[in-house]
This record gives sequence, structure tokens and C-alpha cells, in this order.
Amino acid sequence: MIIGLGSDLIDIRRIEKSLERFGDRFTHRVFTEIERAKSDRRRMRAASYAKRFAAKEACSKALGTGLSHGVFWRDMGVVNLPTGQPTVSLTGGALVRLETIVPTGMTANIHLTITDDFPLAQAFVVIEAI
Repeated sequence: MIIGLGSDLIDIRRIEKSLERFGDRFTHRVFTEIERAKSDRRRMRAASYAKRFAAKEACSKALGTGLSHGVFWRDMGVVNLPTGQPTVSLTGGALVRLETIVPTGMTANIHLTITDDFPLAQAFVVIEAI
């Protein structure tokens, strides 16, 4: 059963400007250590960060809160399964929110797809209770 759905579309140039203007202050505020390590070694660094930014926005929408009610940027981190498939790992307020929306006796499965085609990056998140 689907319990949450979110999408986001972002202009990669917006992330490029934030990286140029704020550098580590921006990346450390918004992204997890794993996300920073992955994005910083990419040739298209801004596009990698933009996809992860869009994934966080989409996930916060799927949780039904946006970035409020105790859900913060670094509570949602894009990680890759051993197959390479991206998913979202939740901690802190995002995990608490997820636990409140999952029906009793069920577990959550978060599906994520991310893509970019300059100048845009896009993400879709589906939260499924199984």
C-alpha cells in the first residue's frame, strides 16, 4: 500500500550558485557525509548534489511534512543499495515521522528514482507499507 508520494524538480544552476557562494557551509548543512563523499568525487558535482537535493525535497513531501515538524535536511540521506539502486535512509525527525505514518504491523519501503538532464534534476519518492 502506498502511504506517501513526493516529487521535486530543481534547476542544477541553483545548486551550482549555492556551492560557489556558500561551499562547505551549504553542503554540511544540507547533505550527509555519505552524500558529500559521493557527490564530491563526481565530474558533474553540482548535478549530483542537485539530484540529492531533489530527493530530499521529494522525500519530505512523501512524508507529508515538507521540511518542518522536526524533519531536517540531513535526516534524509540518499544511499545506494549493493545493486546501485538509490534509496533514502531516514534518521531523526524524518524517521520518527515515517514511524507515525506506517500502519501497525507493517514496515516501510522507500522507493527513489533520480535523474538529471542539464539544467534540471528530478526525483520521485514512493513510500510503501508492506
